[in-house]
Amino acid sequence: MELLHSAAIPSKQKLLIVVTISISLFTIIPLLYPFVEDPNFFFKQQHPSQTSIVKLQDSVAATHKSCDIFSGEWVPNPEAPYYTNTTCWAIHEHQNCMRFGRPDTDFIKWKWKPHGCEDDLPVFDPLRFLETVRGKTMAFVGDSVSRNHMQSLICLLSQVEYPVDASVNTSDYFKRWTYETYNFTIAPFWSTHLVKSTEPEPGKTEHSVFDLYLDEADERWTAEIGDFDYVIISSGHWHYRPSVYYENNTIIGCRYCQLPNISDFSMFYGYRKAFRTAFKAILDSETFEGVMYLRTFAPSHFEGGLWNEGGNCLRKGPYQRNETQDDVTMKLHKIQVEEFERAEVEAKRKGKRFRLLDTTQAMWLRPDGHPSRYGHLPEANVSLYNDCVHWCLPGPIDNLNDFLLAMIKREEEKGLLAQVRKMMS
Repeated sequence: MELLHSAAIPSKQKLLIVVTISISLFTIIPLLYPFVEDPNFFFKQQHPSQTSIVKLQDSVAATHKSCDIFSGEWVPNPEAPYYTNTTCWAIHEHQNCMRFGRPDTDFIKWKWKPHGCEDDLPVFDPLRFLETVRGKTMAFVGDSVSRNHMQSLICLLSQVEYPVDASVNTSDYFKRWTYETYNFTIAPFWSTHLVKSTEPEPGKTEHSVFDLYLDEADERWTAEIGDFDYVIISSGHWHYRPSVYYENNTIIGCRYCQLPNISDFSMFYGYRKAFRTAFKAILDSETFEGVMYLRTFAPSHFEGGLWNEGGNCLRKGPYQRNETQDDVTMKLHKIQVEEFERAEVEAKRKGKRFRLLDTTQAMWLRPDGHPSRYGHLPEANVSLYNDCVHWCLPGPIDNLNDFLLAMIKREEEKGLLAQVRKMMS
């Protein structure tokens, strides 16, 4: 204490000392907390079958300004995978590639190496993640790729603990899962377009398109986000579908609707409007005080044709880092980033936290990670026979949680430094 209060030490040096001590405590306390709180901690952790691979790493990612964790390349990771299709019950059948006979496994054994960072992006550490989010809640808002992402997180966390079903809704699209040891809850919110929408009636051909109300956010998630500390939103592939666009409850145009006297708009118009409306709903929310992450578009990789024209994805390894994205992916990503940056200005003014989980480039480089025909039995009658949209589990989508943990840790470090500055002011 005498050292900290010495008038001979410059104020900047004082701040450095306090920051160093605070960060040290911040690192040590989470390690001890579970043992202090719960003497039966170890006994509760016996049920996962792969506890031997749990790691508690010292750092998550370099935080200096020149470090962009989203710019990099895929490098071999012989230690992967960290779970299998037999150790995790959360894998959706359509992403259970090993069960349905995928013969190669090299696509599992890669990790992301960012450029310009003093440290690599660490492989997801389930124990560190659960300690970091202890007592908090996380929502995944979006479509089936968003659900794919959430299921990956459940599988990675199964190395430490399995969640219990804490759902208040019987629908699989709106479940809640709680990790009881950590009082941490995750929940999916099914919202294919993020805005209010109505699906075409089954078997009806007269108007077999979606109705999208581009200026009205989907209340199924906006009404609930006040309950969550982290909200991860994403949307993409459903915007390719034929849709009628509404604003002010009036039809303004459509995409491929083939209805008389209605102007044909590009999908990019609806996509931009949907994100603008979604961001506005969060900005206007009086109850949401958490962190919103935009997880950018996860591209598909059909080659040799579209999804309904025999297209497939049969590559066995990642693209090289200089592989150029297709025009549509680049445009969708550009729209997301532009709308995010636009909303971020307002978020800062209102004291809200908007963060960009910019994973499009990393996922673009993984044409090898989709189920293809290994998401179902060979004779199954499925609409997406060759699935080049979703991702095998285990597989590249697991790395989205490497990014997520790094971003959450950065957020905590920002909060800690802000508290130290406040004490020193």
